[in-house]
Amino acid sequence: MQVDEVLEFVDRSVYAKTGTHLNDLQRGIIEGILKRQKYAEIADNNGCSAGYAKDVGYKLLQMLSDVFDESVNKRNLKSVLERQGNIKIIFNKNKTIDNNMIGYINICSEKPNFIPDKIQSESANFQQESKHQANMETIDKLRQFGLSDEQIAAALNLPLEVIKQI
Repeated sequence: MQVDEVLEFVDRSVYAKTGTHLNDLQRGIIEGILKRQKYAEIADNNGCSAGYAKDVGYKLLQMLSDVFDESVNKRNLKSVLERQGNIKIIFNKNKTIDNNMIGYINICSEKPNFIPDKIQSESANFQQESKHQANMETIDKLRQFGLSDEQIAAALNLPLEVIKQI
């Protein structure tokens, strides 16, 4: 698994909870934190000031805390992602690439004898639960705006029965 795949996992998790995707700077901050970079270096790599990167990073870590339902900060981001995604992130301090190393992060299953069907099933269940939670929040917001169940069903392209159950 590559760094982009870790970022995709985080992006999917954020989207499932908030309905928005990570932007380029947020992705750069996550990658920089995983590489143990300071905000000044992250800012240089992403074309912004260190102060701005730090502000965006703080808000991003707060959002990830909400998404993963546990406190997330620069020091524990790696372990949170390992727990949430059932992955192992290993840093290669020599900056050399071997058969199991891609860039600076190597990600593999914590359990070498995993059952792919079980993991895919768990992932599908997580995605379905996340989508359902996002739909519930969206439906509640649309009701607050005064939309009828029929209008909400049409807007979200969902069956009316589903809307009425929520």
